[in-house]
Amino acid sequence: MGFKTYYFVGIGGIGMSAIARYLKNNGHRVYGYDRTRTQLTAELEKEGMNITYEEDLNHLPEVIDLAIYTPAIPAENKIRQEIIKRGIQLNKRAFALGEIVKDKKVIAIAGTHGKTTTSGLLAHLLHNSKIGCSAFLGGIANNYSTNMLCDTKSEYVVVEADEYDRSFLNLNPFVSAITSISPDHLDIYQNKENLEQAFAQFANQTNKNGLVFLKKEVNVEIDEQIKTNTYSLADIESDYYAWNIRVSNGSYYFDYHTPGKVYYDMQMTYPGIHNIENAVLALSIALSLGVNEYELRSALKSFKGMKRRFDLKCKTDETIYYDDYAHHPEEIEATITSLKHLYPNKRICGIFQPHLYSRTKDFAEQFAEALENLDDIILLPIYPAREEPIPGVTSKTILHKINKMDKYHVTKEQLLPLLSALQPQLLVTLGAGDIDQLIEPIIQLLKENE
Repeated sequence: MGFKTYYFVGIGGIGMSAIARYLKNNGHRVYGYDRTRTQLTAELEKEGMNITYEEDLNHLPEVIDLAIYTPAIPAENKIRQEIIKRGIQLNKRAFALGEIVKDKKVIAIAGTHGKTTTSGLLAHLLHNSKIGCSAFLGGIANNYSTNMLCDTKSEYVVVEADEYDRSFLNLNPFVSAITSISPDHLDIYQNKENLEQAFAQFANQTNKNGLVFLKKEVNVEIDEQIKTNTYSLADIESDYYAWNIRVSNGSYYFDYHTPGKVYYDMQMTYPGIHNIENAVLALSIALSLGVNEYELRSALKSFKGMKRRFDLKCKTDETIYYDDYAHHPEEIEATITSLKHLYPNKRICGIFQPHLYSRTKDFAEQFAEALENLDDIILLPIYPAREEPIPGVTSKTILHKINKMDKYHVTKEQLLPLLSALQPQLLVTLGAGDIDQLIEPIIQLLKENE
């Protein structure tokens, strides 16, 4: 892409910022707007990007070669309107990403959950091998403190393929993977059948000389010309799986079974039993691309995970505190199961901020069931993101369905006093909204209560 000046409407989004970083890294001028200043936008500014937090039309440079927007910023936004009025080319993030990577061998990781950690680990495995890769990730990789890796020498690029708004259909992968297909984004897809059809279309856009990796229970029709492999946590009917999983000195060990060989005693220091399944997929793709055993073992062991994905934030004498992006009932269940596996004797307190009114309405029963696995349940008000309120839908919709006494509904302001009273042994924050802004105040509180 021969453009020189780019403008990002919603530059602080995790997917948007990765593209902005890539373009800045390649010598282009990058401007952007977002509604609020965050740690991520502050880092983008430090990297030389010019960002405003006001709908200030004077911020728009005279010449803009391409503007890129995210649907999270509403159509009536003044900057977005002015770009259209000036006749500047305005593309969705997904289209821009598709254009940037079209001449590379794209490894696209899709799925309603599991994709961020899997793509982050795969990028780490390839980056630490002779193969190398660039990467556009949907989260901050703790090993690199960024969501973008740039390797001009490698032909491979790892992309987290987002199903929202059918974004992933802008990609034509060399290798594709589907980690899960659970009903989600029903505001876009209406039902599970439409969602499954979109995932099938995505997988069938894979290069005929490439590979598709499917989680064992994912059932989509793949063109028989494309080689397809299955993987799972521990299903021996799969082509790739883990076996003999055990915990020792804070690390997971497992035997990694492939069609050609068993790799015994693989070590992973990043916690979460569900992350072993993500590791099986990442290892299998890396292996298929020619990464050797020594490189795989070394990189798997050194992977520090993704920010806000089963992220250990604080460990005091009194409390262990994790933070997780889980915002779908199945993700919440996986996170709680992993915590129970690691800490079977501790009482778990969970703080959940529902994300979107539509998702809360669609899955209120399932959220209640998943949260019932906690000992103490704290619900915050819904984070609306791009949505207007739906009458009668609030966090209390979930609360009333939870069949447990130890449940609370509080505002953000009421949260810290409640935590002081509860004095949790094991604490987890859950959600995809702005709950991450509460992490530092919670850590401070826990340290004061030591």
